Amino acid sequence: MKREEIHIEWTFRLFAFSSLLFLFLILFFILFEGSPLLYKVGLRSVLLEQRWAPTKGSFGILPMVVSSFLVTFGALCLGAPLGLFCAIFLSEYASRSVRMVLKPTLELLAAIPSVVYGFMGVVYLVPIVREYLGGPGFSLLTTSLVLGIMILPTITSISFDAMQSVPGPFREGSYAMGATRWQTIWRITLPSARSGIVAGFILGMGRAIGETMAVIMVAGNALSIPKGLLEPLRTLTGNIALELAYATGEHRSALFTTGVILLLIIMIFNSVANFVVKKRIVR
Repeated sequence: MKREEIHIEWTFRLFAFSSLLFLFLILFFILFEGSPLLYKVGLRSVLLEQRWAPTKGSFGILPMVVSSFLVTFGALCLGAPLGLFCAIFLSEYASRSVRMVLKPTLELLAAIPSVVYGFMGVVYLVPIVREYLGGPGFSLLTTSLVLGIMILPTITSISFDAMQSVPGPFREGSYAMGATRWQTIWRITLPSARSGIVAGFILGMGRAIGETMAVIMVAGNALSIPKGLLEPLRTLTGNIALELAYATGEHRSALFTTGVILLLIIMIFNSVANFVVKKRIVR
């Protein structure tokens, strides 16, 4: 019996560490393909130059980096407050029956393919922006709106779980002191769940910056830093998806270098989120 337990333990341990193996294989593959160009051109040249023309020896990805952060920030401006308010309603105001309907419905948004979000953006959002605000319609604003809706389930779900984990006596003590429900939410529940809510925001940012298909469909894919909400742009993920099919030589290596930068950014976001969650657990 003991031998069987040892075999089972090592089997599960093997499966657990296989995820690390896949991660290291992906890292090795991307670094192997992208590092030669980084070594040749230099990280400073790749990150700070604004001209992207790999066939002519220009490998600057600064416009894509800036655009990726701009659409992520725009998506967070929409998705963060909306997701937080949804989580507050579900956790503090909604009845059990309403919660049983709304929460699965919100989580179902995460299962919708990104191409569907992009299609809806092209069909509805782009014409509205073009008609009422001007510009081509394929813009920073449109992309931010689409991504803001896409990250909504992530932020809502994690924020809801964080608020649900606040001990009941915290709320009861607040009510006993004469506080209203909103005062209790504002002064007790939200500060107690702050770390989990921040982790939800960071994971939402990682989801937004890593999105590809929907961004390609509504961003306009212009190789320049957008100077306004109504100008088109191209993100890091969009750049890789659009050009990898026909890229060769240094052009292909430059796209893998773009993947290295993108992977580092997403890993930083996830590491910060894990740190915040662990800090919350320790408290």
